[in-house]
Amino acid sequence: MVFIIGVLCISTVSTVLHVQAEDEVQMDASKLYAQSAVLMDGESGRVLFEKGGGEERPMASTTKIMTCILALEKGNLNDIVTVSKEAARQPEVHLGMKEGDQFYMEDLLYSIMLESHNDSAWAVAEHISGTVDEFTSLMDQKAKKLGCNHTNFVTPNGLDGEDEDGIHHTTAKDLARIMRYCIMESPQKEAFLRITQTKTKTFQDTTGKKQFTCSNHNAFLDMMEGALTGKTGFTGEAGYCYAGAVRQGDKTLIVTLLACGWPNNKNYKWDDMKKLVQYGLDQYEYRQYWEEALQNGEIRLLEAGKEKEVKDSTPQDGNLYNDGTVNAFLNISATDRQKRILMKKTETIEIQIQEQDTIQAPVEKKQKLGEVTLLLNGEVLEQKNIISGDQISRKDLLWTYRQIWKTYAL
Repeated sequence: MVFIIGVLCISTVSTVLHVQAEDEVQMDASKLYAQSAVLMDGESGRVLFEKGGGEERPMASTTKIMTCILALEKGNLNDIVTVSKEAARQPEVHLGMKEGDQFYMEDLLYSIMLESHNDSAWAVAEHISGTVDEFTSLMDQKAKKLGCNHTNFVTPNGLDGEDEDGIHHTTAKDLARIMRYCIMESPQKEAFLRITQTKTKTFQDTTGKKQFTCSNHNAFLDMMEGALTGKTGFTGEAGYCYAGAVRQGDKTLIVTLLACGWPNNKNYKWDDMKKLVQYGLDQYEYRQYWEEALQNGEIRLLEAGKEKEVKDSTPQDGNLYNDGTVNAFLNISATDRQKRILMKKTETIEIQIQEQDTIQAPVEKKQKLGEVTLLLNGEVLEQKNIISGDQISRKDLLWTYRQIWKTYAL
């Protein structure tokens, strides 16, 4: 049935849910060493704090986070990687591999993530894609899928470089998205964490003649309870960089730092990391936002079902001069009630309700009759449609004739 909806008058109701105000501690961006920093909720991806979070900067060896996750997803840990001349030529920090050497993929991933070896990253990139250019193209494609629109990978190891799209760069916000994917969403997240949490790894080449030992340079693993993962980086252009995560209780917090000092200030990143993680732990708590929205009377009414008149529709009582009604409702499931996000104690959720003032028959079941939007700090948190619980027909000549016959002829 083709339905006709006339000119709609839309009414909007905006409601702010207030919570009891408490003393709020603000993060002072000027107290951070990093020129760009982001604190992100690992569960939702919400940015809790940023300082120059969208500024494009070189990211040094934090690049290897993407190199590692792509190798895990596209390759096999038992793959044998043969070292090319170009891979063997990569500058320090390097494993010291020679052209023609062969290693198992898994061992090279420890080399990449624990010691940040540039030659290992190059060899893995060539193994996965054939050429480094093809691999960095794969890195860019993955970044775009993750919503990282201000990232350009030129090298797989993070050494400074430039191509037709600009220098090798990212933003603190994009880097946080990449780290979140690695530890929260990737099908290889457990392997990623296992590798990056390893303190020391000893391995040989495939002949067993050469032995190597790699120690994890991520000192933060021993600095804070719940330290989960992390990757350091440094080049002359990028300065000291870091991407890491902490999990305490039910909170997973991700921190990314770019341009966090230059020699001799390599410990600045640990200070910034501690400050941002502690800020997230102290100032944010999980709130179930649909459960809170149900404190609003209009939302409760819509959840129960709200009777709405439908112009030119067939009423149940068959009265020629009446219009029928439909039940407009908002479906908030048990799963919706459990949805949560990290919020400050003083933050509020804004509710916007848009309903059609005039509904024209016919109406189909589950037809959209409006929408409810939840906003947090002006950004859309979630949207749900207000829908019809049933269908109703339009008064036509046949229906009108039958009702006249019933009313006057019988």
